[in-house]
Amino acid sequence: MAQAWKCSGLRWSADGPVLVWDGGRSSALPWGKRVAFGVAEGGARTCVGARGHACAVRAVVPGRSTGARCEECARLDRAHSVAADTIADDRRPYRVYLAWFGPGMVKVGITAVERGSARLLEQGAVCFSWLGTGPLMAARRTEELLRAALGVPDRIPYAEKRAVRSALPASAEERVAEIAELHARAVVLGGWPDSLTRASYQPVDHVGTFGLDGLPPAAGEVTELVPGATVHGELVAAAGPDLHLAGGGGVVVLDTRLVTGWPLVRAGAGELTVPVRRFPAVSSVQDELF
Repeated sequence: MAQAWKCSGLRWSADGPVLVWDGGRSSALPWGKRVAFGVAEGGARTCVGARGHACAVRAVVPGRSTGARCEECARLDRAHSVAADTIADDRRPYRVYLAWFGPGMVKVGITAVERGSARLLEQGAVCFSWLGTGPLMAARRTEELLRAALGVPDRIPYAEKRAVRSALPASAEERVAEIAELHARAVVLGGWPDSLTRASYQPVDHVGTFGLDGLPPAAGEVTELVPGATVHGELVAAAGPDLHLAGGGGVVVLDTRLVTGWPLVRAGAGELTVPVRRFPAVSSVQDELF
């Protein structure tokens, strides 16, 4: 029986995306790398636990869950997250930011200063700029202020982000135009907490980091993994948790959050046999995909 491994998810390092495995091992993902693995026959997807602790009952979780947690572990994980707004005594400094994912897709958010731009890479932000730095609660109040004043959300669905990645404006100037305008409006607003220091406009563009320049349109996306199925493809881009894999049927997007919790095994040459949702055909070439 082949040895099975479990993936802890996709992480972003200074050198690009990395798959992290239980036990501390990692696999770098340079462009052009052949990604190939299978799901163990008869395997089940089990809860990944919460906050570094294993699930007490090793609960089986649905294949389409991006969280890969049972109800109890999901509750525990959420209760200790900054997003839940329950950690008022966190003394770390936080940054407020504007992130752009495509035309008309701008969000405001916060992240701990010690994390640098990791949060933006994890979300798949194509461009971003810092807005200010201060204590957690001041950053949270500023986030709420800017959501209301600028009319931008604090969350954008991944499906919407994926849909525009291959059709982004060609120039960095065009890509950062929306956050430039919103940043200028934000810093002159009244009502900012005194403890939060406003940041000057310094846009960061991740098109090169994600490999999105010239990215072919995706033909479909993996909906879930199943026992005995395989994933095969050449890595052509990655953004947030998503891997864009090219194969005989075109480019398919794999959300690596669907991989966690499954027992995985090595796979040789083959085809992508996991369930894939096809995107609507937009040309005669795509009519023949899959």
